[in-house]
Amino acid sequence: MDEIERRRELAEFLRTRRERLSPRDVGLPHGFRRRAVGLRREEVAQLANIGTSWYTSLEQGRPVNPSEEVLESVARALQLTADERRHLFLLALHSLPARELPIKEQVSLALERMVKALDPHPAYIMDRCWDIVTWNLAAGNIFDFHNIPPPYTRNMFWRIFSDKTIRERYGDWTEMGRGLVAQFRADSVRYPDDERFARLIDDLQRTSEDFRNWWAQHDVLSIPDCHKEMQDPQLGYLEFEFVTLQVPTNPDLRLLVYTANPATLAKLEALLAADQRGQAQELYAGGR
Repeated sequence: MDEIERRRELAEFLRTRRERLSPRDVGLPHGFRRRAVGLRREEVAQLANIGTSWYTSLEQGRPVNPSEEVLESVARALQLTADERRHLFLLALHSLPARELPIKEQVSLALERMVKALDPHPAYIMDRCWDIVTWNLAAGNIFDFHNIPPPYTRNMFWRIFSDKTIRERYGDWTEMGRGLVAQFRADSVRYPDDERFARLIDDLQRTSEDFRNWWAQHDVLSIPDCHKEMQDPQLGYLEFEFVTLQVPTNPDLRLLVYTANPATLAKLEALLAADQRGQAQELYAGGR
């Protein structure tokens, strides 16, 4: 993302946040003959205690350099969430310092063994661009990581938006898909110079109408811990508690764990046991 694109992204983000608020939301009179969608720019400037022309320049993507104090005022005026406030600062003040970013995204042997040991609870490690770095047998069975379509054969985000069979496993695809796009946008702005994000976003905008529509909304969200339900073609209904953990030695790596409830756990244990029996039979046949 170059400087012009960054300013354009910031402008669109501010516009969409402004348009979702009504005068009543911020304690202003609605008035008659109002044509503006949401708040007017001058109303945001008034709430933030900054000049209207200055805020207009910011929302129009002009090369202005806001201070942290100004951004804090704008965030309060637009009633941004914690995730949205962080997104605003990353867009306006560029990415995190390079010294805070890991040099190489690697999984240690100890971490890889820990992921494997979580079987039969599905678990995998994802890098900053949502590429799958390593996974255990349960995750491989549930998400079928070996069959992610090209050109992004290791990317979880591409997997979800390019394969309809994956999306059909979830009851409320609209809510889930919008949330994933908001999470991906929040991640992408942290690394404006990473060409992988740019290529993936361009390809998804060409191939996925859902992604194209939700990306234009400029929502941002961190990956939440939550309850997940899905319908697996082999195992039927599955239920998990989902958590995301950041690797302390490499903040660009995240461990995603699906802790199965008792009924789901029994299904996964049976599936893994069948896989292990099949592998044992193959080894026995090969040694004869």
